Amino acid sequence: MKTSNYQHTRMSVTKLQKIADSIGLIIKIQNRETLGFNFFRIVVAKQDKDIVKIWGEIKGWTFPSRDGLHLDTLRILDSSPPFVTELIWATTMSWALEKTSCRFAKLLAIYDDDGYSKKLVRYFRLKGFQVIKEVGSNVPDLFRRIIWGGAGTLMKGKCLVILEKIEKKFKISDLI
Repeated sequence: MKTSNYQHTRMSVTKLQKIADSIGLIIKIQNRETLGFNFFRIVVAKQDKDIVKIWGEIKGWTFPSRDGLHLDTLRILDSSPPFVTELIWATTMSWALEKTSCRFAKLLAIYDDDGYSKKLVRYFRLKGFQVIKEVGSNVPDLFRRIIWGGAGTLMKGKCLVILEKIEKKFKISDLI
């Protein structure tokens, strides 16, 4: 995996791991490279001796492109401690900026039966993502449906902007 010399905010992965440690959490990044794709998983957890409680995780993949960060699965437990969500998002964006050529992240808010996708779109907009297009069931969207695993709202966000929003929240909370 190519390491980027891209300079960004003070929110490096190392700094984020220190923030997590200061509030009793740990951040783990798993990464596997295959044929130019980097498949990753970022976890925020709490460890007590030999017991690990995973509070949240994000999975995705990258390929060598400014638009190459694809976010696939985000899971946060309802009962998670404060800042788990922010640590996952910040670590993902910081890792992408530090270790890849990616500068933009993409995700798909999958359509579902109960209208939850509208809430997801609103949530992702608050994080800094913008709607690119609606991926439907028509022929031109077939490739996107294969890539993303369904139909939904395709969104894109600038990694640095997302990271800076979270940095502001950490500053207000006196974590940095």
